[in-house]
Amino acid sequence: MNPEPTVDDLAALTPPSAAQRERWAAGDRAARPARLARLRERMVEARVDAYFGVRSENSRYLTGFALGDGEDRVAGNSGQFLVLPDEVALLADSRYTEQAGDEAPDARIVPVYHDLAERWPDLVRGCRRVAVEGAHVSRLTWDRLAGAVPDVELVPVEGWVEAQRATKEPSEVERIAAACAVADAALARLVPAIQVGMTEAQVALDLEWGMRTHGADALAFDVAVLAGPQAALPHGSPGARRIQAGQVLLFDFGAQVAGYRSDMTRTLFVGEPSSADLALYRLVAAAQQAAIDFVAQAAAAGRRPVAREADTAARRVIEAAGHGGHFGHGLGHGIGLATHESPSLGRQAASDAPLPGPTVFSVEPGVYLEGRTGVRIEDLVLFDPDDHRLERLTRFPREITIIAA
Repeated sequence: MNPEPTVDDLAALTPPSAAQRERWAAGDRAARPARLARLRERMVEARVDAYFGVRSENSRYLTGFALGDGEDRVAGNSGQFLVLPDEVALLADSRYTEQAGDEAPDARIVPVYHDLAERWPDLVRGCRRVAVEGAHVSRLTWDRLAGAVPDVELVPVEGWVEAQRATKEPSEVERIAAACAVADAALARLVPAIQVGMTEAQVALDLEWGMRTHGADALAFDVAVLAGPQAALPHGSPGARRIQAGQVLLFDFGAQVAGYRSDMTRTLFVGEPSSADLALYRLVAAAQQAAIDFVAQAAAAGRRPVAREADTAARRVIEAAGHGGHFGHGLGHGIGLATHESPSLGRQAASDAPLPGPTVFSVEPGVYLEGRTGVRIEDLVLFDPDDHRLERLTRFPREITIIAA
């Protein structure tokens, strides 16, 4: 584990340089043939002749074409793609053809504008079975494609590319770490400016501004700043509520850098904390450390534990303190091109498969007391059992922090 920097150290961090960004882009270009080769191997194993993808993250991973967050809702079929044995066809209407040509130079750009079913026979010519990202295709689209070429079987598949994305390449880890650094620095610069009487929404906007003006290309997700009783909402939204002395102030936020995301939660104290809130914070910190220690020991031994075991390590600590019913979500989730991706580290969502590696995931136990308060601490960690290490990528201090004193 790296030594924890001070808040002042973090505030002085500089954004990623243009040279770094170009190196990351080159790394992606160099990695794509191997990514596609792995997918084609799975296609052969499943006896399918093509793979039809619709998720924007998968498109960026395999072709280089990038849509902004939420843009897939207005992009029509642009960004969807078909992987064939000897080529990749990338769909793009006139709004995106130039971008597609620039970002996906190795793909064949196919003009499609709300007429996918009409284009489908040409796209799948010579195919008998086509794998489709079924969880992300509407029933109407499925029926239209099936009706357009009845002789071509559509095979619903799930998680093929996502499983690849769970194992991170070095340049992917670098970008997640860079996004963490942008977020760390933004909070470090913001903390001295927070005052009693500011609204949650005002603090959230200041934090967003700090990330966007110091290296973030976009947010990983909407910033959450929740004061006092609102901190008991695991996914609450900031509002016009004014920050008061004696409350906790929970931050949940992340940055995007070159397509990759960070995600962190810090629970700070506005003025002198109550003994009850301090005890809750120490409990959550102990639970998080128990999970981190468990995974770190596994990494040091070159072992890949089942994800659910890490959740159990944290949950036991919270249950022993009588708060098991106040920790309802899972321990964490993978992160990369999407904020939530494989591997999952929850009780229900986690698989029985060992953790992949190297991979990056969050460790974020929390305790939420409805109508009273809530505490969550979240860090991203790099788990690399082949290199026998666990590295915390989120660097903002985890010790008790009092603000606006």
